[in-house]
Amino acid sequence: MAAEAARMVAPPPPTHIAVIMDGNGRWAAAHRLPRVMGHRRGVDAVRTVVEACNDLGVRYLTLYAFSSENWKRPPTEVDDLMWLLRRYLRQEVEKLDAKGVRVRMIGNRAALAPDIVDLMNEIEGRTRANTGLTLILAVNYGGQDEIVSAARALAEDVRAGRLDPAEITKDHFAAQLATRDLPDPDLVIRTSGEQRLSNFLLWQTAYAELLFVDVLWPDFSRATLEDAIAAFHRRDRRFGA
Repeated sequence: MAAEAARMVAPPPPTHIAVIMDGNGRWAAAHRLPRVMGHRRGVDAVRTVVEACNDLGVRYLTLYAFSSENWKRPPTEVDDLMWLLRRYLRQEVEKLDAKGVRVRMIGNRAALAPDIVDLMNEIEGRTRANTGLTLILAVNYGGQDEIVSAARALAEDVRAGRLDPAEITKDHFAAQLATRDLPDPDLVIRTSGEQRLSNFLLWQTAYAELLFVDVLWPDFSRATLEDAIAAFHRRDRRFGA
């Protein structure tokens, strides 16, 4: 009875959780497997966390799938990651749609293969009306590039006479970001023990709670997520007050 009562009064989960999925390569090395096997196991962890967030009532989940700096990796690894992205988008669209998940993609699509862009457009269009979890996949995304693009857009508005520089506010700036219609993350989780943001949602995480866990991404489980949410609820969020 006590456990049941505790569940009944459990606080709601964070509205928006963002995850830096790190440790696939180290997981593969620890298991004496090729790096691509770590990435494949990482896709299984994606399925786990998406399902758990949907079940727990999380409204938004952003996953850092491929950064703008990841192009610096060996070409064979980049090819493997792109192949896995194609596979995920093709295989998961029906499952995500059936569960009411809405999928959004953020990042610069210009450098991506046309068939990947087509898959992105397809999954966004198919799930646009869904009202469950919103899953945001950051692909070829970089926070600094996003900020520069926003500044460039505001500069164009100023040059065209549509905006007075003295009147520019944080809201004007945020309206130019890829996440303009999304709430900022409440909780950012980075796996593998590394403690940095790695150019992820730099503007949006100004007051997010940051949690660094030692678990490698392929080993990330529903229990790991629930522990992270519990840690979030132990934080005292004052937003500078």
